[in-house]
Amino acid sequence: MQVATAGIAGATIGSSVAGSAQESRTPAANAPAYDVRAYGAKADGTTVDTPAIDRAIDAVAAAGGGTLYFPAGTYLCYTIHLKSNVAIHLAQGATIVAGTTGAGGQYDAAEPNQWDHYQDYGHSHWHNSLFLGEDIHDFSILGPGLIWGKGLSRGSGRDTPKAEDPGVGNKAIALKNCHNVILRDFSILHGGHFGILATGVDNLTIDNLKIDTNRDGIDIDCCSNVRVSNCSVNSPWDDGICPKSSFALGYARATENVTITNCFVSGSYMEGTLLDGTRKPFPAGTNVPRNGRIKFGTESNGGFRRITVSNCVCDGCRGIALEAVDGALLEDITIDNISMRDIVDGPIFMRLGDRMRGPEGVAVGAFRRVIISNIVCSNAASNISCLFSGLAGHPIEDVKLSNIIIEHRGGGTTEQAKLQPPEEERDRYPEPRRFGDTPSHGFYLRHVKGIEMNDVKILVQQPDARPAFVLDDVHDADFFRIKTPKTANVPTFVLKTVENFRVSQSNTVSDTYLDKADNKSL
Repeated sequence: MQVATAGIAGATIGSSVAGSAQESRTPAANAPAYDVRAYGAKADGTTVDTPAIDRAIDAVAAAGGGTLYFPAGTYLCYTIHLKSNVAIHLAQGATIVAGTTGAGGQYDAAEPNQWDHYQDYGHSHWHNSLFLGEDIHDFSILGPGLIWGKGLSRGSGRDTPKAEDPGVGNKAIALKNCHNVILRDFSILHGGHFGILATGVDNLTIDNLKIDTNRDGIDIDCCSNVRVSNCSVNSPWDDGICPKSSFALGYARATENVTITNCFVSGSYMEGTLLDGTRKPFPAGTNVPRNGRIKFGTESNGGFRRITVSNCVCDGCRGIALEAVDGALLEDITIDNISMRDIVDGPIFMRLGDRMRGPEGVAVGAFRRVIISNIVCSNAASNISCLFSGLAGHPIEDVKLSNIIIEHRGGGTTEQAKLQPPEEERDRYPEPRRFGDTPSHGFYLRHVKGIEMNDVKILVQQPDARPAFVLDDVHDADFFRIKTPKTANVPTFVLKTVENFRVSQSNTVSDTYLDKADNKSL
């Protein structure tokens, strides 16, 4: 790779770059690389380098595109403005540090958005970010350097200053209405409200990132044709990898044609210890939500279509969640080859709800055609089982689960077995804990039509006095080769308003077909 060393006046000379710069090529492999220091960047950690970086980006764009090279050093920055046809290459040892507001600079002000009351504040604004890309195309941020959001707000009332305050930034990377984007090989530490927020982005590749952060890792909102692969995300205080479909663009746009594969998500480790390799757990008694998971939603105005999650590991976090609660369609989803450990609530959660956080007049959505297979989960919390809950008259439809092993801690009581989880009121945040403890220790299914479970095994570390399965308002349910613990005087299935139920070749229940069961235990 040739690096064009340009002075402020624009003169260039050629020089070679050793090491990683030679090994990391941009899509425009024959384009020149420009050294950001030639445009005035000091990389000394105290000089604000944003003006120099923006000048360099402008120069590369004006030349028709190329790679802007950041040698090793510490670049103190506020909002950096990305442009089309420009690749940012952070060399080994190069660190972009987000400055503290008021200490020599500030971030771009959050732009007006008349739709911002339909989703969280952070989802509704992009300009108040460290890296900003809006209405641009064909650009990249490449590693192996580091983006450290040191001065970014996490965007909540507990944080001072708040994200809403003038000059405050709350996202490491924010992209809006872009296409042909590559984010590859770098790391993010302390990313603020979002390490990456991509809204309305098409043809997006996110590959081989390490994100160790204080809220969401990667949010993919209203995007199409997205590939997330080989990423590691530690995000104890919020979600790890999160497809969403908000109303932030002013209309309902689906997130669709997405693959998430070969990724690791965690809520287990103290911030920074994923990146330094020590993976230190939080001290006993520390109040951390340990979110860190893969979740669809909650923002779900536009829906989710044709999405695959595969070959992922979830550690010390909440379970896989699919949530469609704002009037949208969720359909044609596959989740396969997932290994989970130390899950802190329901390992698998599905919710079709009517929060309807969006414009008036939108009907309740639909939730259908979901396949979940080859799941192993160990040492899960036991108070909340896997939970699938639709709405009366609006069931979750056509779900198939196969080759699943779930081990939880057990210890459920006869009092818990008598519980009736609430239907959940509108306007409430849709999460498993909102339903309280479940009366089942394996699966709680309510308002579901067309569910199949094959080769499902439930294991407990200590005896549990709840049934493994509770079905309430479920139609067309088939269970084949189900293995559950044998506990005296505890049924395997409790059926409430169930039609067309079948179980066969299971260890604790004889082969049974029921055309209708209003209140029956098996």
